[in-house]
Amino acid sequence: MKKHTVLTLVFAAFAMLTAKAQSEKVSTTLPVEGTIVKASDPNIQYMGRVRMEDGKAMFNFPGVTILSNFEGTSIKMLCRPKTGYFMVTIDNSKPFKVGFNAQRDSLVTLAVALPQGKHTVRAMYCMEGLFTHPEFKGFVLDEGARLLPPPAIPERKIEFIGNSITCGYGAESVEKTDPFEDETENHYLTYANIVSDSLHAWHTSISRSGIGAYRNYDGPKEGSSDNMPWQYEYTLFNDHSEKWDFSKYRPQLVCINLGTNDLSTPNYDVKLFEKSYRSFLTLVRSKYPEAKIVLLTGSMLEDKEANIQKDVLNRICRDFNKKGDKQIYRFDMSHQMGDLGYGASWHPSKAQHQKMASELLPYLKKLMNW
Repeated sequence: MKKHTVLTLVFAAFAMLTAKAQSEKVSTTLPVEGTIVKASDPNIQYMGRVRMEDGKAMFNFPGVTILSNFEGTSIKMLCRPKTGYFMVTIDNSKPFKVGFNAQRDSLVTLAVALPQGKHTVRAMYCMEGLFTHPEFKGFVLDEGARLLPPPAIPERKIEFIGNSITCGYGAESVEKTDPFEDETENHYLTYANIVSDSLHAWHTSISRSGIGAYRNYDGPKEGSSDNMPWQYEYTLFNDHSEKWDFSKYRPQLVCINLGTNDLSTPNYDVKLFEKSYRSFLTLVRSKYPEAKIVLLTGSMLEDKEANIQKDVLNRICRDFNKKGDKQIYRFDMSHQMGDLGYGASWHPSKAQHQKMASELLPYLKKLMNW
């Protein structure tokens, strides 16, 4: 396991203080000193699928990012108990990991002793939040300090649709026999985030470990009802109470990395896989009529299933092109050989993700002329 840089604040010995809110006060059981800014403040920018409810930002896909400019010498972040882990940068600092793991409201110090003036905070949710139900409640600034207008949104936008590889399952682990743990999952280290940052683009990650285009990991031959096509149109994974508004985010590029779970265990049906993948691709195209869509293969399938996946995706790509959709493309990333190590449960290691990014990046640069 890697050591994480987690800065937490102990409040039990603090006297209860009255918090001043910049707009509406955030409800918290913690003794907080400073200016509290709600998650719904218009100067907080979000990247990814977020539901705003009662001033709180709710999300559960990895890669959701909170971005803001602020003034003052310090900044703290307030989240729901057990929200999980974020990768944070302050200005041009190296990214560091923070965890919200307290049983009650979690308040974590992100930075102190900053020089007076304008600063930028970026916090990326780096794990899957299906079971932790993450909520971001707001920032705490110096007394009297305020948020500033957020950074401009980049023109370049990408959407990555995928499974555990895109999530970053086990990317911080160095033992292939390790089980899944929230602590070692890190979307920040994935090929998707590396490519996005290298292209100076924003990206969203619609990904979930174990999910498939027709059949989730070790699912029945006839397919899994809770596959990616079932989930894709909703704001939160496994929650169909709110459909996502696709007008909020219009990527010029979509990368789909599905098929590993459909084919990774016996008892799969290739025809059903292909049929469902075609249907899902049609759905994605309907949401993004102008985007270039790249059908990817990952690094985990062995020879037989890897070749099946490639054949199916090549056939789908050719058929869509023949029918007039010339903006469907194909790309294969190298099969992992173990020379770069493994993450947990034989998933790609941090070094393998870097290799995947180094392969995909030149292709996308040329494709998009970025």
